[in-house]
Amino acid sequence: MPLPKAVRRRTPDALRHNRRLRALALGAGLIPPRTMHSPEEASLLAELASGQRTVVEIGVYEGSSALVLCRSMPSGADLHLIDPFVDETGWALPAGWGASAKATRRVVGRAGGPRLHWYVARSQDVGRDWPGPPVDVVFIDGDHSPEGVREDWDVWHPHVRPGGHVAFHDAREPGLGPTQVVAELFPREGWELTHEVDNVVVVTRDPRPGTRDPT
Repeated sequence: MPLPKAVRRRTPDALRHNRRLRALALGAGLIPPRTMHSPEEASLLAELASGQRTVVEIGVYEGSSALVLCRSMPSGADLHLIDPFVDETGWALPAGWGASAKATRRVVGRAGGPRLHWYVARSQDVGRDWPGPPVDVVFIDGDHSPEGVREDWDVWHPHVRPGGHVAFHDAREPGLGPTQVVAELFPREGWELTHEVDNVVVVTRDPRPGTRDPT
C-alpha cells in the first residue's frame, strides 16, 4: 500500500531524490511513479491507445505513462516498452534523476492489461531491428536531443500502419529536441497533425494504404 501523501511530503529531499532508495520504495509499491504528463496529456494517451493492438512507448522512466497505456489497451494487446535506463546524452531527464529497470517493471507489471514486452536498449536500435507487426501508436518520450528525436522518428515511423499515430511529448517546450523536430518535419506529405494537448503533439499517417511517405 502506498505511503500517505502527508508522509511523502515530509520526507527530506535528500531521501526523496535518492535514486537507490526511491527505486526500492517504488518497486515495493510504497510510492507511486513520478507523473511525467498532465492530466490532459494522460487523457489523450488513453484515447490513442484505446482498442489498439500494438503500442510502442519510447522512454518509460518510472512507468507513469505506461500505466495510462496499460489501463487503456485490451488484455490481448501488446505494449512494447523501451528505455536504456541510462541517460547517455543528458537530454532525457533532469539532472540527478534516474530510474531502475527492475523497479519500473514491477510498477507496470502490477497494472495488468496488455502483454508487456521490455527492451532495455536504445530505442533507435530496437526500431532498426523491429520484426513487426505494424504499429498502431508510437509515443516518443525518450532522448530529448534534436538528434535523438529525429533518429527515433526516422527509424520508427515506417513501422506505423496507415491510420496509425506518432505522439511526441514535450513538443511545445522551447529549446527541446521534440519541439525542433516537429517544427522541421511538419506539415509533411502522408501525415496530418491531428492532436495537440499541452506539450503532446500527435501526427497521424494517411489511412489510405500505399500513400507516399517521403523519407
